[in-house]
Formats: sequence, C-alpha cells, structure tokens
Amino acid sequence: MTRNQLADEDRIAPGAVWDELKPGDAGWSSEHLISLARDLADGRSTAFMIIDAGRIVFQWGDVASKSSVASVRKSLINILYGTYIAEGRINPNNTLADLEIDDIAPLTAMEKTATVLDLLKARSGVYLPSVYDTDKGRPPRGSHKPGTHWFYNNWDFNVLGTILERQTGQTVFEAFASRVAVPLSMQDYSQDDGHFHYGPESKHPVYKMRLSTRDLARVGLLYLRGGRWGDTQLVPAKWVHESTQPHSEIGEGKGYGYLWVTAAANAPGDSISTNVPMFYASGFGGQYIIVLPALDLVVVHKSARVDHGVNHARMGEILRQALAAMPDRRLAQAR
Repeated sequence: MTRNQLADEDRIAPGAVWDELKPGDAGWSSEHLISLARDLADGRSTAFMIIDAGRIVFQWGDVASKSSVASVRKSLINILYGTYIAEGRINPNNTLADLEIDDIAPLTAMEKTATVLDLLKARSGVYLPSVYDTDKGRPPRGSHKPGTHWFYNNWDFNVLGTILERQTGQTVFEAFASRVAVPLSMQDYSQDDGHFHYGPESKHPVYKMRLSTRDLARVGLLYLRGGRWGDTQLVPAKWVHESTQPHSEIGEGKGYGYLWVTAAANAPGDSISTNVPMFYASGFGGQYIIVLPALDLVVVHKSARVDHGVNHARMGEILRQALAAMPDRRLAQAR
C-alpha cells in the first residue's frame, strides 16, 4: 500500500490497540530503523515509538511497561485544564486570592494577584519552596510581578493540581482516568498509577504519575490532531493551539506555552531541535512526547533508569536518527 493510498485513513484514531504500519509501505528505510534499534539498546533507553499518521511505524523495547513520567505530568494536566476551562468549571483569569490559595509561608498581596493562566505559563512570580524542588536558580521572592517573568517553577505546577481538585472535586488522577485515559482507550493506565508526594516545604503536593510508552503516544496523537480523537473533539482545538505556542522565550528558538515546550526548526537554543518545528513534553531521565505536525509524526521515548537516562542532547541524536529513516520527499516537503 502506498502513502497516497493511506491518505484517506491517516486521520483515524487507534482503538483498543494500535494499528501498525509496515515501514516499507510508507517509504521508511528498514535499514535505518534497524540501525536505530541497535543504538537504542545501549542501556539508557527503555522503550521508543514512532507514530506515523496515527499508526505505529516503529517500536522498540517494552512499550507496555509503566514507569514514572516525571515532569511530563505537567503537560498531561494541561489536557484537563483545557477541558475544564471550556466547561466553565475553571476560570483561567481567577487569581490566587479568588481561589483562596495560600501556603506555609503566607502569600503576599502581590503574589495573590497571579492568575491560573500565569501558573500555566510558569509566570506566577511566586518564588516559594515547593515539594520535589531545590532553590537552584529561583529568583528572590518579590523580584518579579505575576505574569512578567518566566521561571520553571514547581510551585506553579503543584498548585495547579490543588486548584484542579478544589474546582472539580476530583484528584488529578481521577480526572485523568475519566477525561483522558478512557476516551483515548489507553491500554495500561489506571487511576492507581498516580499518587501524591507530600513534603514539609509546602501545602501543595506533587502529583506523580506512571504511564506506558504506548499510552503516552496517544496523548501525543491527540495534540497532533488538535485535540480531536476520531469523531470527537475531546479538547478544544483553540486550547491545543494556544498551549503549544511560545508565550515565553526560554532559549534561542525555544519557547514555553501552557506546560508544553516549543522549538522552532533548527533552534540553536534547544539540542532536541531538528529541521522542522515541534512541540514536546519532557521529564527527567529521558521521558519525552515529541510532536512534529509538519511531518504528521509523534515520537515517544521512555527510560526507567533515570540515573543513567537520556538527556536532551541524547534525545536529539535519537530523534535525528529516526527522521533519517523517513522518505526524503516527505522531509523536503515539510521544510
């Protein structure tokens, strides 16, 4: 079957199991993919998938095994915010004062003016200790007004979990199960794959999650499709678009949206960057969901060995090897 013959079907979402595509049918180089598989077997990677037009064109490792997604959790909660904001259950313009958010060290009047949207952009201006964080690089308290400065701030991300639970009556894990895992027909995720980690630093716990590679790939495909899954618009297309646009420049050609990272083509400030634009979720040790809209691709990588995991530079090498297996014509058309 040729690529053109597949065109009428390549918007179909997977059902209970993923459909698979023979690499040669879509013009992928089997030789390059065999080389990629050998390289992935260096001990740092656990699983890897390439989704081409909604089908698996390549998979390596144990794609069903569940392990921590680390900071990918932040991009996952973005899905929930998109749905609940659309339903009017969360107001993105509400301030921390409106929502009665405080902490062990009481927030100042200025800090309480930060909005939900500021937290989604990591621009709250609240520089307090948070669970699972260090003070490395943290600006002095009160040094920036809410909404004016980007800082990758676990306080913001943890408080988003608190806000979601208060406004919806569900934990992040309950909401993710019903609003994401079930509609996407995830094969491995259960509500028990999430737990809270509390600490003395803050009232707001970390929401930790474990997912498989093949379930994360469904999230990537959902956002590749602009929030649409089959015939259903699960997440507003406008939300997906806004979330994956650079609202802050965090490196040359690298941006931060609403809990997703963006990279321009050949971005000097991002070692993952390749010759087409992308947006992605990343977590410590080698957890990645990479979406390349111009190529109709989703690439997912997991590493259960975070002590010997995959960093950005290594992920960039893996991604470029994967793209080298694509048909030259498709790469040329995407540039």
